[in-house]
Amino acid sequence: MKKEALLYQKIEAGKVRCLLCAHNCVIPESSFGICGVRKNEKGILYTHVYGEVIASHVDPIEKKPLYHFLPGSTSFSIATIGCNFKCGFCQNWEISQVSKRDRAQNTYEIKPEEVIRETKKHGCKSISYTYTEPTIFFEYALDVAKLAKKEGIYNNFVTNGFMTRDCLDTIKPYLDAANVDLKSYNDDFYKKVCKARLEPVKDSIVYMKKLGIWVEVTTLLIPGENDSDKELDELAAFLAGVGKDIPWHISRFHPDYQFNEYPSTPIESLTRARDLGKKHGLKYIYLGNVAEGNDTNCHNCKALLVKRGYMDTERNAVKNGKCPSCGAKIEGVWA
Repeated sequence: MKKEALLYQKIEAGKVRCLLCAHNCVIPESSFGICGVRKNEKGILYTHVYGEVIASHVDPIEKKPLYHFLPGSTSFSIATIGCNFKCGFCQNWEISQVSKRDRAQNTYEIKPEEVIRETKKHGCKSISYTYTEPTIFFEYALDVAKLAKKEGIYNNFVTNGFMTRDCLDTIKPYLDAANVDLKSYNDDFYKKVCKARLEPVKDSIVYMKKLGIWVEVTTLLIPGENDSDKELDELAAFLAGVGKDIPWHISRFHPDYQFNEYPSTPIESLTRARDLGKKHGLKYIYLGNVAEGNDTNCHNCKALLVKRGYMDTERNAVKNGKCPSCGAKIEGVWA
């Protein structure tokens, strides 16, 4: 479905400048932006994926991963095709690395009102805009989020963080949480592997925190690419500088897409990164795509607060956002 886009400006010679993500694409007539789903037609920018879904599922919130946001609940999860990154290690590349320039996809229409009905039918507490990059289907996500907020349903983005401040200002009244992929702390990695830049992602993390959106961060460790001690130390220091209460998910890479020749991440690399995070005072550090390192302990008295299995919560002892043993505040959205 085609709908006029938000956040763009008309410029010279029939071109438009998209102001949604940090690419700020200048798009000539009859052309798409980098995302492949926003097109300039006679000087008007249109989104071509409004309400056109490629995936919709009921997921545990822990799958996002969000560990300090409504643990033990389910989230109705939706995505359209497309992405503004070109990551060679993408695990959802079959749906993220296609665009409206390509042949027809197996999409189906779900109107915003229908998303709300499905969310309520399945007893989900939140809606996750996920699987691909939610920024590129922003108009659809925004309309769904507005309806969700009226119904007392939470909203969260699983995002690469490459959006503008105008984008975040627009979604802020309706967006409760975000898990941001901080893929590396090296701008050359972003340019080479993702065809993007590091600084806008850092800026989004800082700005989301300032806006009061609950933020968790995920870093997928790829052997030999983004797992040096120097880079991980700098990344952990950055997160601690934004907020030591930001949960950091350090995930294990497995070969996929264009990175099939790479080995899986050694467990030792994950634990080394965790040690660096602890050195900088990060309170909550989790290991992803492995069996261990998923529980939440009190940062003060070390009591076990949240016991997790595989992408679910088995027991949650947090009471009114506090540790029942020592009374320390446990940051997050708990109820």
